[in-house]
Order: sequence, then C-alpha cells, then structure tokens
Amino acid sequence: MAVVISALLPVFLLIVLGFILKRSLMRLDTQWHGLERLTFYVLFPTLLIQTLVQADLSSVPVAGVGGALLLSALAISLLCLALRPLFARMAIDGPAFTSIFQGATRWQTYVALAVASNLFGQTGLALASVAMVAIIPLVNVLSVWVLAQYASPEKQSVRAIVMTVVQNPLILACVIGIAVNVMHLPLPKIWHDVADALGRSSLGIGLLVTGAGLQLQGLLRPSLAASVAVFLKLLLMPVLAIALALCFGISGSSLVIVAVCAAVPTSSSAYVMARQMGGDAPLLAQIITLQTILAAVTMPIVIALVTVGP
Repeated sequence: MAVVISALLPVFLLIVLGFILKRSLMRLDTQWHGLERLTFYVLFPTLLIQTLVQADLSSVPVAGVGGALLLSALAISLLCLALRPLFARMAIDGPAFTSIFQGATRWQTYVALAVASNLFGQTGLALASVAMVAIIPLVNVLSVWVLAQYASPEKQSVRAIVMTVVQNPLILACVIGIAVNVMHLPLPKIWHDVADALGRSSLGIGLLVTGAGLQLQGLLRPSLAASVAVFLKLLLMPVLAIALALCFGISGSSLVIVAVCAAVPTSSSAYVMARQMGGDAPLLAQIITLQTILAAVTMPIVIALVTVGP
C-alpha cells in the first residue's frame, strides 16, 4: 500500500496545485485554455509517440491488457444504454444522460499515464499506451454518437462522427507510434532529444490543467445522475476490467496497469465535448470533480487489492 500511495500522491498533489493556481496566480480561463490546447495537441501526443516507439511491445501482453479494457468499456457503455429508459422515468433528460454516459466510460489519460509511469517506469507507460489504443477510439465514437442521439440539436452524420475520431491527436499519436515501432523505422537523435523534453513536461502540465478545471459547487449534495456516474466509473468499471484481465491470464504489473486505467476518473475533455454538442455541461463538471476527488481514495484501494492478490 505504501508503494501505491507514493505513486499516487504526486499525481493528486499536482491536481490540487492546479486547482489552487486557477484561483490565485492564474485566474484567467484563457491561460488554462492555452495550456490545455498545448498539452492536447503537442505535448501529450509527443509523449505517446515516443513511448510507443521505444516500447518493447513483444514483452507485454498487448491483447490481454487491451482486450480487458476494451471489453469493460464496451460493457459499461451497453449498460448505460440499457438503463436509458429507467433514467428517463427518473426525470434524467437526454443531455443529462449523455453526461452520465461520458462520466461512466471516458478516462483521464493524464492520471493513468502519470500513475503508470510512477509505478513501473517505461514499462508502465508502454502498457498504459496500449490501453489508450484500445479505449480511446471506442469511447470517442460512442460518446459522439450518444451526444448526437440524445443531446445535439442537429443529428451528426456517420462521416462527422468518424472524422471526429480520426482527427483526435491522441489516436493519431498512438497509430504513428505503433507504426514506427512495428516497422522498426529509425528516428534521428534530435527527435528523441526533443520528444523526451516535451514528454517530460506533458504529464505535469496535464495534471495542473485537470486541477484547474475542478468545480466544487454542489459537491456536498451531488445529484442522482452524478452519483450513478461515480458508481459506474470508479467501482463497476475496475471490477469488470480486473475480472476480464484475470480471465485472460493477466497478472503482475500488467494487471496493476489494467486496474490503474480502469479506476481513473473521467476525462476533463468530456466537458468540452458536452459544451460543443449540447450535453449537460454543469452536470458533467460535477461528475468530473466528484470522481477526481473520490479517486484519491478508491484508486489506492483498487490498485492495492490487485497488487497483493494472487
């Protein structure tokens, strides 16, 4: 447990620092929007490419880790859709449902990669990057589709949904990194020097941006919709992912990474998508904040359980 807490503590301290900076030294939203775009379009994709380029994918259970996380995300997505009629009878409208869906299925990549790196170094980063390849395309496609169906005033075409996913810089980075790795393409030393420098800064800035986006209003009395999203993401998702990983024979550090990736809170970028496509953005802000705060408690427990397990 001490090792787990030591890996998680710097991550959540950076999130807290981001929250404090947003309310003291850097109060302008434009400052954080600039950092968010820099991280999303430049720093983070560079880290992913560099990590996957250098990873020894033959030594990690790519299919087992990716499959467990992919199937667990798909299972939670289908469960949310199956519960939609029940949510409607509970006065949860379409836009609110899309926020539950995003809150239950999407994942905070900055937290996952930072914790994975703290626990297992480059091997942890490589495994977490494999998880990203498995999860990000699926949850992006489903999130856009759900928003288009239940919240957007204008229905999105299949082409628009596909283009939204294809143009995601994180997905592009994963594809590029894996392609270079598999084809053994040589990269010049200057690339590695620049990529290493950018990559080192990406996780720290990403966590600060995550903290800056937290909103504490309404946390003492969370809505039913927010509580459902917290349960599905922080409790049910890890249980499903770990159970599937065990069925696939995953153990050791690979199983821990599955637990890390499944137990992280939802992505802060989900809030931006909710605003752009007519979702219930205030509800999603509450969900993101609740999950981020509670994950500081649930993540150590989940990771410790698989660490000490058989």
